[in-house]
This record gives sequence, C-alpha cells and structure tokens, in this order.
Amino acid sequence: MITGIHHVQLTIPTGAEREAKAFYCDFLGLHEIEKPDSLKRRGGFWLQVGDRSVHVGTEDGVERQKSKAHIAYAVTDLGHWKAALTENEIVYSEGIPIPGFDRFEFRDPFGNRVEMIQAL
Repeated sequence: MITGIHHVQLTIPTGAEREAKAFYCDFLGLHEIEKPDSLKRRGGFWLQVGDRSVHVGTEDGVERQKSKAHIAYAVTDLGHWKAALTENEIVYSEGIPIPGFDRFEFRDPFGNRVEMIQAL
C-alpha cells in the first residue's frame, strides 16, 4: 500500500549547484538539508519543503525544456510569486484551470517545469 510521497527529485546540469542553490534557496526561500554522506559524492543537494523533501540531483544530456514532468509547490500568495518572477524577468504562464485552485507555471533556470498552486 502506498501511504504518501517521501520526496521528489529534479535535476540540474553537473556543476550547477551554486546557481541552483541561488535559485532554490535564496530566491524561492527553501531550506537546504544535509544529504547522507553516502550520497554526497554524487553531487546535487536536498531541500526541505514542508514535511517532504526535494532532491536536486545532477544529470547531463537531458532536454528539461521539453518535459511535462514538474513539481508543484502549494503556496498561500500566488500574487507574490507572480510579482517576484516578473521582477526577476522569469516568464510564467497561466495553468489550465482546475476546480478549487488557482495556478501558474514557469521554468527554473535549468529548464525544469515548476508549478505554483493555491487553493481557493
């Protein structure tokens, strides 16, 4: 029986950890958590998001811009994120409406699709 989601992984190019931490930790405000010693040599880093984690791994040769795969962050102020993205010249697009939610999506600096979603 599946009881929940433990973590989600997305990828960045090898060697892009500093730029990724600037985006995910500094801009989005997510908190980096310690990776187990056994995994540190593989690159990347982990983030705490509520009671779950996001694993940012390294992977080359991936066309992230073409993928529908994404992570959706539940937020409490969608307008704040639209303004922050606009201020930082990050283009976003409105998502297809779904009942009970407002949402939009954008691509992170590495091409990963990101969704911000707020319950109405």
